[in-house]
Amino acid sequence: MNGPTMSRAGFLRLAAGAAAGVLLGGGSVMAAAAPVMQRRPIPVSGESLPVIGLGTYRVFDVAPGSAEYARLPGVLEALFAAGGSVIDSSPMYGRAEETIGELLAAAGSRRQAFVASKVWMEGRDAGRQQMDTSLRLLRAEPLDLMQVHNLVDWRNQLATLREWKQAGRIRYIGVTHYHAGAYDELAAVLRAERLDFLQINYSLDEREAERLILPLAAERGLAVLINRPFGGGGLLRRLHDRPLPAWAAEIEAGSWAQLLLKFVLSQPAVTCAIPATGRPEHMADNATAGCGHIPEPAFWQRHADLFNR
Repeated sequence: MNGPTMSRAGFLRLAAGAAAGVLLGGGSVMAAAAPVMQRRPIPVSGESLPVIGLGTYRVFDVAPGSAEYARLPGVLEALFAAGGSVIDSSPMYGRAEETIGELLAAAGSRRQAFVASKVWMEGRDAGRQQMDTSLRLLRAEPLDLMQVHNLVDWRNQLATLREWKQAGRIRYIGVTHYHAGAYDELAAVLRAERLDFLQINYSLDEREAERLILPLAAERGLAVLINRPFGGGGLLRRLHDRPLPAWAAEIEAGSWAQLLLKFVLSQPAVTCAIPATGRPEHMADNATAGCGHIPEPAFWQRHADLFNR
């Protein structure tokens, strides 16, 4: 099939050159060098969020002084330069929370960030202790969003989350999951509880959420964060060396990452996708997916050949 043939690797070679031009001696990014992405509302408040954010699983669990750590300020700069703000973490991600707190403090950019984390403990006291630690490491009180991770002890933890929201320690509350096997339980929780956010897995090769969970989230007035928008990374790796389909130009997708993110954002229930990355050029590439044309769900039905790849 003829058409755009630039792979993510090709795009990133160009992006790396562009990044060299926008990174100044002090490490700041020229705002004019990056486009501004679309925003979608949080239903419960009307506050809007940019549609592409940043996940921190594994990639922010790195030691100060390492080469990996040295790249992370550029990741945050690329996120903010494109108009992004959402940074999602968890105490289960090693020192990721501490890394985020350090970098935001060093750059003075806490006000630009919408910071989310999770609680994953049995028992109310243990949950409180874990969340206290998260707020301290993230240097973020109030925290923008706290989520009950994978529904672990959700009754006890949601009780605390509501208490802390009332006290002003957190702004929004929610629940998360990453596996379709939990969707029945998750749906029951969404129907029974008044929440602000849901975080769920959804991608071109993990589409189960579109049958029940995403419509239910829309019905219940939830903002939706999407984890695993690249299918946990395996999907992007499988497509990496293949040419983009000719119709990618119709939706302004210049890389496979952008195409996959636009697929996720085509769902109207989705508020923000949060792919993880530890590289500034990947962050810039991802952020571009939130700019320009985002197609309707029907667009993908006309290009069903993609699902067979």
